[in-house]
Amino acid sequence: MLDHEQILIRRGPRSGLPVIIALHSTALGPAAGGLRLWHYPDWRDGLTDALRLSAAMTLKFAVTGLASGGGKTVVALPPGTWLDPARRRDVLHDVADQIDSLGGTYTVGPDVGTSPADMAVIGEVTPHVFCKPKHLGGSGDSSPHTAHGTLAALRAVSRRLYGESDLKGLRLGLIGLGHVGEHLARLLAAEGAHLTVTDIDPAKMKIADELGAAWSSPEEIVSTDVDILVPAALGGLLTTQVVGQLHCRAVVGPANNQLDTPETAELLHQRGILWIPDHVASAGGAVHAITTEVHHATPDEALARVQAIEGTVTELLRTADDLHVTLAQAGHEMAQRRIRAAAGLVPAEG
Repeated sequence: MLDHEQILIRRGPRSGLPVIIALHSTALGPAAGGLRLWHYPDWRDGLTDALRLSAAMTLKFAVTGLASGGGKTVVALPPGTWLDPARRRDVLHDVADQIDSLGGTYTVGPDVGTSPADMAVIGEVTPHVFCKPKHLGGSGDSSPHTAHGTLAALRAVSRRLYGESDLKGLRLGLIGLGHVGEHLARLLAAEGAHLTVTDIDPAKMKIADELGAAWSSPEEIVSTDVDILVPAALGGLLTTQVVGQLHCRAVVGPANNQLDTPETAELLHQRGILWIPDHVASAGGAVHAITTEVHHATPDEALARVQAIEGTVTELLRTADDLHVTLAQAGHEMAQRRIRAAAGLVPAEG
């Protein structure tokens, strides 16, 4: 059954490309979520992505206590499509028109395939945009804040596993050295963690060398003996086959859509591997941007919100214990409890 409040699918009048906006929920406040500009075999695959990702944004904001709902925009590029600067601008203005037509119900930021510079182009048409470059009044690149949020989640898991939040000496396997992954690798190296890293781009080996990290192939790192595996690349990593190969006590990372199916969370639970839902571990960037640009908080308040992810994960672990459920189920229950409270269906938490 469809549980989204609104779905818009329109062919962009300038670009001719399908622009999909999925608004999952505005129960806690106006929706927010990124613009994914990506290649799909069929535009309907882009729709599936938008539906899944927007629902995850609702969970992300609800679990972390933000007064925002979940949304997502996807522009589904046909295979082989290349956007020159002029057509890219057309795409972004097509997106901006749709967002502006919603009258503030939804605010868009960057996601896979887009950047703060793209948000500046969208901002030429609509004010309902976040993560514009700092010189244009936005909060800029969200990657460092996403990394700091994941670091906070790792501290909570370290405390659960080893009795202290200090990451020094822990063996961590980091998958992906993109914008977020590289920031996170540098933070973890500074913490004194023992890193094994990988990326599909072998040129990223120079980052490993710089940080004194071991290098592994993407195929081998999932079976490497580590304390915590840290997925920071594209989603779909955790399959039945991969979970059977894991030699770690926890999986905590900022990659979105880490599970191939929801049932994989139960398999992780059965193996005694803590899996922090990706919508929590990856929340730092969105939390910082929304807190700063949509809720107009101070930089210190925004930083405190990101650091509070450590407490959120601690609460998540406690809820899972109390209810005797997986961490995925505990996160869903925490989110739904806050959404029901906002709708007046249950008393608000004290």
